[in-house]
Amino acid sequence: MPELPEVQTVVSDLNEKIIGDTITDFSSAWPKAIKGKTLTVFKKEIVGRKILGVRRLGKNIFVDLSGGKTLYLHLKMTGHLLIKSQIKDEFRPEHSGSNFDSNSNLEFKKLEIDSKFKIKNSKLKSHDYFADQVNQYIRHRFFLRTDTKLRNIDESTNKKSKSVKNFVDSNTFVGSNRYDKVMEFSDMRKFAKIVLGDTQDIANLPEIKSLGIDAMDPRLDFKKFDALLTEKKKMAIGIWLMDQHLLAGIGNIYRSEILFAAGVLPERKNESLTPVERKKIWQAMRSILKKAIRMRGTTDSDYRDTSGAPGGFQNVLQVYGKTGEKCQKCATIVARSKMGQRSVFYCPGCQK
Repeated sequence: MPELPEVQTVVSDLNEKIIGDTITDFSSAWPKAIKGKTLTVFKKEIVGRKILGVRRLGKNIFVDLSGGKTLYLHLKMTGHLLIKSQIKDEFRPEHSGSNFDSNSNLEFKKLEIDSKFKIKNSKLKSHDYFADQVNQYIRHRFFLRTDTKLRNIDESTNKKSKSVKNFVDSNTFVGSNRYDKVMEFSDMRKFAKIVLGDTQDIANLPEIKSLGIDAMDPRLDFKKFDALLTEKKKMAIGIWLMDQHLLAGIGNIYRSEILFAAGVLPERKNESLTPVERKKIWQAMRSILKKAIRMRGTTDSDYRDTSGAPGGFQNVLQVYGKTGEKCQKCATIVARSKMGQRSVFYCPGCQK
């Protein structure tokens, strides 16, 4: 499952690529992913709205739309978002809502990549990542149109905001033939979730309201971090780091890497951690998550960024997925155990 660095990479990409765009159409081949609304109602409520911004809490993505609506997306195990630009072929989505697998994906015409969305790394430019098999499980498509006249409107202060509000009820730019960009939702296992709600109420959804503080929240200084550890003194640090109700965003990849960097075994109880060890865990959490974000996340399996490309942090992993290999620091064999029904990796030599 994509963790905080992967989701942040997607959010940053979306803020760069689709802010100010208007949703002109929507197509789904797996309507069950849409929660609380039928496909017809969902499409009616989303089409015509402008994308104002994209934000994140833990592993959850929120796309704020004009008219006081927010699109809440959870990628789950295999979901990822792809931004494509159509150049030549006229693209008309299917509206049957029928299921399809990677082979039946041919019902959608392929879109060419606009140079604006090519990967900056020159070594990767020659590869069409959109063509990779992992990116072929398209379940949903959001058709987007960039309109320069609407892009810079501030609904809260600009007098022209009325045109944006009325845009929801206008058919001027609505329709599958009125778009210049597509946001595709690829999800092999079909576990991902899509929710459309009022912006003011989205934070009150049970699964959002129950989340703990985000692991990269500026308010999570060491004092706050230490206090949260103390509140759960009987909990093992390896479980605590992954409890989304306490600390949002960390999964088993970064749990293993954080504890290795801090030199702490995952089964240690919080109450057994010294002040120095607690500080090391907090510092390791911050530095590793920041580095993973800079490297555009970890591709351990299905994760891809919005250009369809893998992340880079998997190339610098120290213990995660390294069972049986020698520790790069002390040459001790890396071990694996189960915690919270998930694998945790550690070095018995470096971690105490």
